[in-house]
Amino acid sequence: MSIRILTAALAAAIGLGAASAQAETIKIGVTPGPHAQILEAVKPVAAKKGLDIEIIEFSDYVVPNTALDAGELQANSFQNQPYLDNQVADRGFKIESVGLTVNFPLGIYSKRHKSWDEVPDGATIAIQNDPTNGGRSLLLLQDKGVIKLKDGVGFKPTVADIVENPKKLKFLEVDAAQTPRSLDDVAAAAVNTNYAVSAGLKPQDAILREDAKGPYVNLIAVRSADKDKPWVKTLLESYHSPEVKAFVEETFKGAVLPSW
Repeated sequence: MSIRILTAALAAAIGLGAASAQAETIKIGVTPGPHAQILEAVKPVAAKKGLDIEIIEFSDYVVPNTALDAGELQANSFQNQPYLDNQVADRGFKIESVGLTVNFPLGIYSKRHKSWDEVPDGATIAIQNDPTNGGRSLLLLQDKGVIKLKDGVGFKPTVADIVENPKKLKFLEVDAAQTPRSLDDVAAAAVNTNYAVSAGLKPQDAILREDAKGPYVNLIAVRSADKDKPWVKTLLESYHSPEVKAFVEETFKGAVLPSW
């Protein structure tokens, strides 16, 4: 081997070693379904920028924030701002949003009825038992003229805040992840899109659905102490890339909407 070739090979090896040394690995918590799928699309984009992503799936909405606050994760991607605000207020987490991701319009689904008009008086409707998502479902029902809530309830109304209920609906509060399973036992259920997709429900088949706007855009959260670290900027640039936007649009056909 000539000295020139040997020198070039050595330089290349040194360069690869430097690139490996600069690579950083972060753990990101997600819920199963679209959030996890989208992060899989983010991974190769981030890898080209020297950021390795390990995706950790959680089956509920509470543990990902607990794990992030405890330092078991570097970021999570599963929640909207009202939910994060409620978690921070209730649990004292030192975590915050660093960027927006996608919007999942909430839907009311039914296995028994093909339209909301078919839902009978006195029917039982399942909604989520956490304040933010349960409140979101009640606000959807109010927006569609099904119920009326007290004035000034904000983003976290409860069943106790219903002041008009013409159909005399009953509400069953269950864990958000269990709402698809409740469809076997109730007339209809409010199901977050990530859980709907995971359960094989088609968002376009919802008998009531949120408008694709409002405060419920999802976000990436990190610990407050980490928000200015370089990897956060790299993560957001990777998520907000044209490749990821195209993946969302092609994969979810409008059920999940890019919000950047």
